Amino acid sequence: MKQRLVVIGNGMAPGRALDGLFEKKPDAYDVTIFNAEPRVNYDRIMLSPILSGEKSFDQIVIHGDGWYEKHGVTLYKGATVTAIDRAAKTVTSARGITVAYDKLIIATGSLPIILPVPGHNLAGVLTYRDLDDVQAMLLAAKSRGSAIVIGGGLLGLEAAVGLKGQGMDVTVIHLAPTLMERQLDAPSGHLLQRAIEARGIKVLTKASTKAILGEKKVEALLLEDGTCLPADLIVMAVGIKPNAGIAKSAGLATGRGIIVSPSMQTSDPDIYALGECAEFEGQVFGLVAPLYDMAGVLAAHLAGDTTPQFSPSAVATKLKVTGIELFSAGDFAQGPDREEVVFYDPACGVYKRLVLSHNKIIGAVLYGDTSDGAWFFDLLKQATDISDQRDTLIFGPGFPATAIAARPVLEATTSPPIPDAVVAASAQVAAIGKHTGPNQGSVRLATAAPG
Repeated sequence: MKQRLVVIGNGMAPGRALDGLFEKKPDAYDVTIFNAEPRVNYDRIMLSPILSGEKSFDQIVIHGDGWYEKHGVTLYKGATVTAIDRAAKTVTSARGITVAYDKLIIATGSLPIILPVPGHNLAGVLTYRDLDDVQAMLLAAKSRGSAIVIGGGLLGLEAAVGLKGQGMDVTVIHLAPTLMERQLDAPSGHLLQRAIEARGIKVLTKASTKAILGEKKVEALLLEDGTCLPADLIVMAVGIKPNAGIAKSAGLATGRGIIVSPSMQTSDPDIYALGECAEFEGQVFGLVAPLYDMAGVLAAHLAGDTTPQFSPSAVATKLKVTGIELFSAGDFAQGPDREEVVFYDPACGVYKRLVLSHNKIIGAVLYGDTSDGAWFFDLLKQATDISDQRDTLIFGPGFPATAIAARPVLEATTSPPIPDAVVAASAQVAAIGKHTGPNQGSVRLATAAPG
């Protein structure tokens, strides 16, 4: 007799878990899914191309209606679960639909953070998390008015570029001194800002929102320094928080998210959680790679294989904006036991920085040329000793060692100055480039190999 498996949420993580389960044990469960959104499972990573007009919704669907029919899955669309009765082992939706379970998966994702400033609930203030948000932005963009994006992180910048592509006058407001400060160091953040501004998007850093102004709808944004910016649309992209409310109401252990074990079990052994709503060893996760790792573990356990255990690993970040190449992975903070290798070519707009500890890569930031990103990331994940390729490491796997003649001298150029943060990061610098003209230059920097 089949067990009853109920899934709360229909995002990418539970979809991947079900794919794995159906591959391992296709007939083990009768599956019911409650999806708060009124649609099938789609690739949320691809929302930015929807906003920019590069893709349609049909192109980002992961599981169409036929997939649910093929696997005998009952999908309730637009059905928000409001209660879990652990004693009766049932879940109930806002529509009054009650379904019994033997095993339950909570995959409720995350909620966007809303700045609690005056005017945050005015018409024209949107967030950027799902397809409904994108459709609302596309509707607002038809006015060709002014848009302000609060937050210069990954989602905020993708929203800004998309809205600019829809014909709006766009300004990005960011609290930190540089864009994407969680994924980038200061030099690459500055280069990214130049690229965003080159697209006609205004960027204000170190800017704090005081209030959103308007009678019934958005009219302007007021900053703490008194600057008032007119706006027809405001998009808040200032972060997310795990959507753990339903689990907390059911008496499950929660912290920031729903606390899970390495097998993705909650404090109730018949209830699992995965995705952005889950918390493991004090960490919550927002990138797709660890969420898919969770899904693989959960699929195995539901299929009867209890060997796999979830263990967070390094993740890589890429900005999904056409024409801007950016890659970030690992830990790139400065520290006493760390060395840095830096390559900077201002004429070509290329910046690379590797952070090393005990002859292993622990962090990487690439801007302008990310072609070696996968190679660096593999070295990082495998904790590979790079001693024998230390001198040429920054130039990628195909660079001949004979091409480097490291000298602890920095040649002067007429190029834009190397940001102070880059120079300070390298105690020893070897210049191996040459001038390309009176108003252009190419400086390639690498820390000298230890003697």
